[in-house]
Amino acid sequence: MPDFKDLPDLASERIGASVIEATDDFFAPKENLIKDSRPEYREGEFTDRGKWMDGWESRRKRTPGHDSAVVRLGAPGVIRGVIADTSFFRGNYPPYCSIDASADGSTWIEILPKSELAGDTENAFAVDSPWACTHVRLNIYPDGGVARLRVHGEVVPDWHRLGGLGQELDFAAIEHGGQVLECSDMFFGPKHNLILPGLARNMGDGWETRRRRGPGNDWVTVRLGAEATIRRVEIDTSFFKGNYPDACSIDGILPRTKMQPDTVHVFTDALTGHGPKEEIRLNVYPDGGIARLRVYGTATESGRWRAVARRINTRVPTEAEAELRSCCGSVDWVRGMMASRPFENDVATAAETIWWDLDPPDWQEAFAAHPRIGEAPDSAWSRQEQSGISSASGDARRALASVNAEYERKFGYRYIVCATGKSADEMLEIARRRLQNEPDRELRVAAEEQWKITMLRLMKLVA
Repeated sequence: MPDFKDLPDLASERIGASVIEATDDFFAPKENLIKDSRPEYREGEFTDRGKWMDGWESRRKRTPGHDSAVVRLGAPGVIRGVIADTSFFRGNYPPYCSIDASADGSTWIEILPKSELAGDTENAFAVDSPWACTHVRLNIYPDGGVARLRVHGEVVPDWHRLGGLGQELDFAAIEHGGQVLECSDMFFGPKHNLILPGLARNMGDGWETRRRRGPGNDWVTVRLGAEATIRRVEIDTSFFKGNYPDACSIDGILPRTKMQPDTVHVFTDALTGHGPKEEIRLNVYPDGGIARLRVYGTATESGRWRAVARRINTRVPTEAEAELRSCCGSVDWVRGMMASRPFENDVATAAETIWWDLDPPDWQEAFAAHPRIGEAPDSAWSRQEQSGISSASGDARRALASVNAEYERKFGYRYIVCATGKSADEMLEIARRRLQNEPDRELRVAAEEQWKITMLRLMKLVA
């Protein structure tokens, strides 16, 4: 089986996925496609519509066309592979399938061309697509039954919807981009159970190793969703009563500590080594089961910038261009950023280099994309940045309008200042001082202010 199967299933109902529509599910409901359990077969069981089948099955198509089902993924992510499982569908499976993906549920991109299927088989297909998607559409040709659809990939969190990277978060959580990279053993319980949302449902809903009969201990390695400073760790042994680990440790964070059965262990004061972490290794002694692992902390600045790079890299081109335009109104800056994808971790340095390589008309184009200081903001970000204007007096507003006009008469472009955290009086005083500058000097100052704004707005992509 291809390596992608080791990645989280973004279409799992356990992380909130749902089948939102299907052209037809006459024989078996579309919701079965994303059930967490393996498909089963019930000999001799029928419904009022036909043979009971554990999957999605459409009626026999008597008109041109094909059937399809749309799945909203439980977490947005870059898809690395899919499995169209036709278990127990032998004379009624589709001979072909294809898969489309979408970043918004409306515009579709083909990620798997029309491909041949075998019956009663886990049909696995690698996917080569760089874009983070929120929906997939399974097309079957022309009709038939599919037991399960698995969509394996790497979660790319939508930090806006999750409240932003500035808050304390569980960075091991699958919905926050956490990923279990490897483990010593998972005979009784899969490793990714450790970081699923919510509480464990039973003993089978955690990570559990076989009984160790030799020296050593079992372990699991988790890559965090962002580099973070860890403040709190929770290790939950719920439902593990006769098979919990005797002790546990986390390399460089938590010393070897005695454990209890069926207990949520919370560690704060016992934590050591509070430096930034991108990965952690949980050790259990000598073996046993853990229901859930939670690793709470705050993202480092470098972690946030890496998240910015990942967001820009994985957006479909139209979305990436729109988000970059919201950060800087220069068409050539946006074009340069798009041409530089994919970014490595240091997106800020690349963005700054592109900015300072532009010509003065490009800078002035960016200045013009902002409302004048004191005018009605044209976006939520402008409202935040110019929040100091909201309490300004009528005299201050009139003075700002006057200084804006004087500035434009002298320099020929809009007065630009990084307004975040500044009052109306401060921005007025800054404008009056800058009116004393020579034109060449002032253009450079204005470009520096625009760059400050761009940096803040790039970070807001994950704030």
